[in-house]
Amino acid sequence: MSTPDVAPERRAAARPGRLSPRTLRGRLIAGLLALLAVACAAVGLATYVALQKALLSQLDQQLSAVSLRYGNCLETGLMSASSDPPADGQPGPDNDHDNDNVPGGPQMCGQEQGPQTFSASIGGTAFHNPTVTGSDCQLTQADRTALLALRTSGSPATVSLSSLGPYQLMARPGQDGTKLVTGLPLAPVQSTLQDVELTEIIVFSAALVLTGLLGTGFVRLSLGPLRRVAATATRVTQLPLASGQVTLPDRVPDANPRTEVGQVGAAFNRMLGHVEAALARRASSEARLRRFAADASHELRTPLAAIRGYAELALRHPGPVPADIEHALRRVEAESSRMSVLVDELLLLAQLDAGRPLAQEPVDLTRLAIDATSDARVAAPTHRWLLELPDEPVQVRGDEHRLHQVLANLMSNAAKHTPPGTTVTVALTTTGPGGPGSVQLSVTDNGPGIPADLQPTLFERFVRGDTARTHHGGQPPSTGLGLAIVDAVTTAHGGTVHLDSQPGTTRFTITLPCLSGNSEDP
Repeated sequence: MSTPDVAPERRAAARPGRLSPRTLRGRLIAGLLALLAVACAAVGLATYVALQKALLSQLDQQLSAVSLRYGNCLETGLMSASSDPPADGQPGPDNDHDNDNVPGGPQMCGQEQGPQTFSASIGGTAFHNPTVTGSDCQLTQADRTALLALRTSGSPATVSLSSLGPYQLMARPGQDGTKLVTGLPLAPVQSTLQDVELTEIIVFSAALVLTGLLGTGFVRLSLGPLRRVAATATRVTQLPLASGQVTLPDRVPDANPRTEVGQVGAAFNRMLGHVEAALARRASSEARLRRFAADASHELRTPLAAIRGYAELALRHPGPVPADIEHALRRVEAESSRMSVLVDELLLLAQLDAGRPLAQEPVDLTRLAIDATSDARVAAPTHRWLLELPDEPVQVRGDEHRLHQVLANLMSNAAKHTPPGTTVTVALTTTGPGGPGSVQLSVTDNGPGIPADLQPTLFERFVRGDTARTHHGGQPPSTGLGLAIVDAVTTAHGGTVHLDSQPGTTRFTITLPCLSGNSEDP
């Protein structure tokens, strides 16, 4: 099975340029714009309310002056009319509607007011020529009702007249129980407030846009050192730190300790220094260990060969050999052979750890699987061995001897750790998660399976599965290096090995790059 793909995570981590509210830059700019928007709204609201109060106060002062002037005009006109004698023996004006058109009457006094000024004299429920300077005044019944409801306290009140619009009105008591009503239009005040509101919206919107553009550049410039820290960290995450000696990238530049971002960069640089030193010490230690294992394995091969030779020579003695001596010599021969295998495996692992290249020749995996299965049938006849091969030969590039050793180790494990009668299936396919350019070679058995707690460390060295799956067939105990060799050889060929085990099914799957020129996938 293929290893999990971490490329999407790396691509997502390496994409800091987009302005997103989830990024620090996006949150800073969004917060700046939100604060500015709140400040603009507060300033605009305060300005609007203050201007509205000032304009209404000014209008109320004008209205008060207009109301006094209207009342004085009526009082002066009435006094003059009452003191003049009637001409030609005609009766003088009385208190009916004839007084409205005389000088100093309600209509004449109303016409002397400023533009759009409303004037009316109300006696009981009778309206005496209500006028609006410069325009016609037509009052509806609703208007008359609203005017009659005004209190003569001298306090302004806002009334919307049907044909005139909203007016600021003031009622004062007149002579003979009349009520004098004057009013000024609110349209100029509302128009001024609307102009101020529109101006504030335009100005504040332009300020927000300009602040957003300038703030984006400023925040981007301020977070430049932090982006360099992130870029350096991303490059570090892409390095194979577990492979041994690794050269870390350059440190974060311009790590100014006087700023918070500079402190982060300085701390990151120190951490990289510690990691680099630790990696160098680990690589040196592993190199010494590999040299020791290689030297020890190489030096042990000669004395082990001598021990085996002398044991075989003693067993060929023509004379009678006591039974206990013969048993001891055979045990010496068997254990020296087992130790030779262990030394060879240690030497192979040391060579692979040192990066010694393997042979790169075309290898027919189909023929390799057939040969390995034939050898397994002879070595473990109590098991049932099956082959599942494609119709066409499948080839890879690599070391045929080492690939045969990988397959032999897997089949040997299946034979050692499963009971007689177990079915072991060797399958070869050219389709799988690795894509069209990969080959999958699997060894599956229906044995008892491998415990879950042992599976994560199964490919490590000197990890034995004897405690997990029963040892059968009188086979010698394993060295604990077989699966480690499988993993090391597969990795050296650019492939992967995957284990999937549960009670009743255990499958080892090896994925290798396919040699170009193989038959197309079915």
